Amino acid sequence: MKLSEFKFDLPQSLIALHPSDRGESRLMVVHRKTGEIEHKTFADLINYFDDGDVMAINDTKVFPARLFGQKEKTGAKIEVFLLRELNREMRLWDVLVDPARKIRVGNKLYFGDSDLVAEVIDNTTSRGRTIRFLYDGDNDAFMKLVDELGETPLPPEIISRRKVETSDRERFQTIFAEHVGAVAAPTAGMHFTKAIMKRLEIKGVNFAPVTLHVGLGTFRTVDVEDLTKHKTDSENYRITQSSADIVNAAIDNKKRICAVGTTSLKAVESSVSASGHLKAVEGWTDRFVFPPYDFKIATALLSNFQLPESILLMSACAFGGFDLVMKAYDLAIKEKYKFFTYGDAMLII
Repeated sequence: MKLSEFKFDLPQSLIALHPSDRGESRLMVVHRKTGEIEHKTFADLINYFDDGDVMAINDTKVFPARLFGQKEKTGAKIEVFLLRELNREMRLWDVLVDPARKIRVGNKLYFGDSDLVAEVIDNTTSRGRTIRFLYDGDNDAFMKLVDELGETPLPPEIISRRKVETSDRERFQTIFAEHVGAVAAPTAGMHFTKAIMKRLEIKGVNFAPVTLHVGLGTFRTVDVEDLTKHKTDSENYRITQSSADIVNAAIDNKKRICAVGTTSLKAVESSVSASGHLKAVEGWTDRFVFPPYDFKIATALLSNFQLPESILLMSACAFGGFDLVMKAYDLAIKEKYKFFTYGDAMLII
């Protein structure tokens, strides 16, 4: 398919700048077989799942990946967005910098009251750099310092229109976040409350945590018209044997397996055995899910409403069918659903 096929006019007023209370957003339910579309609230989610069904949830935890500092000598203000850790022992990180034209190999960057210092050691892309933090403490102490100095990494579409608020640190996170490493939230999971999860568990629904540290591979802009020529950045992911066992039992018993978010979908579809079962794994995935795609694990998908031409929209279209999902998006705009990170949810079953 072509990039331009995923373009649509989205009014800026429909991009949510603040989230609804957890569990209280709207939920559009799209039925793949019949094409029926229902309008519900998120709490109604429990009515679509039964005993033995599984929800694969991404338990990655967002860290405050946006750092503001100064360049040595000139004192010029710079922004450094931490993308991924390359080498823990050497404190090497892939980052994006702004303004990029001022940041060259060999420059030293200072954060806080010089609490943290980094040296630029390589150029990767036009805005990309590899930097080395000059820090002698252990990793826990280093990440604690990053947590203190960093800002919640809300996407540009939100921070261009409002400042990051204290409440974002808690809200830009799922309630089941556990493993630190994401620079963006797995947004579909942010709708869940403990009460909704408990009600699902009472119905016999099982949760299978998977970890995919959301990075540039998920939110980088696609800049080629022919989607087969787009190369995604690798993201670190992990599926435990216990989670694989939960999913595989559901496969064998022909139960529903719902990927909570396109990042969970990407994780489970990245580790499939020859027999069509989920394999335990720890590694990196650069899988790009776009139509047409033959899904092996997931039979349902929970997702937010995504931006035009985004990788996340392409994944949803691959799962629900291009025509049906784009029809649903057109209806969502007419019905004034909220889009993007803090927006409403869609369940495709």
